[in-house]
Amino acid sequence: MDYFQMTAPCGLDCFNCNFFLAREDQGAMESVKKMSKAYNIPVEIMLCRGCRNHDGQIPLQKHIFGDAHCCAAYECAKERGVSHCGECGDFPCDNLHPYADRAEELPHNIKVFNLCLINKMGLEAWAESKADKVRNTYFTKPWTLEKPRQ
Repeated sequence: MDYFQMTAPCGLDCFNCNFFLAREDQGAMESVKKMSKAYNIPVEIMLCRGCRNHDGQIPLQKHIFGDAHCCAAYECAKERGVSHCGECGDFPCDNLHPYADRAEELPHNIKVFNLCLINKMGLEAWAESKADKVRNTYFTKPWTLEKPRQ
């Protein structure tokens, strides 16, 4: 797996996303089909090859926001010549601002945490040992102020 290619500049782990995994994983495809039906969007539009492989223009986002839509964080990283936002001198910036709206459905609020982990651990180590745990915790664990048990 080319973790660089499959990690968005904003820190999203495309390689763990159901929209990417659905091409080869039946469970992920079932999840995408449910969302497709719920939002009345064809499955083909929901499938993704990763942010970098779409040059920042994810088919689902283009479908929702129009053909001119492009991710601000992707464009900024490209313009500044950084491989990910965590390398930028302005990190963190408003392109990575978390939002509560639809947080339970979308992984965008884990971006800054992932970027900090990438800076600390390195891309490969983060991708191989931590990225799936971050995503799983985000979508399945209740919010708490208690220290996580190791």
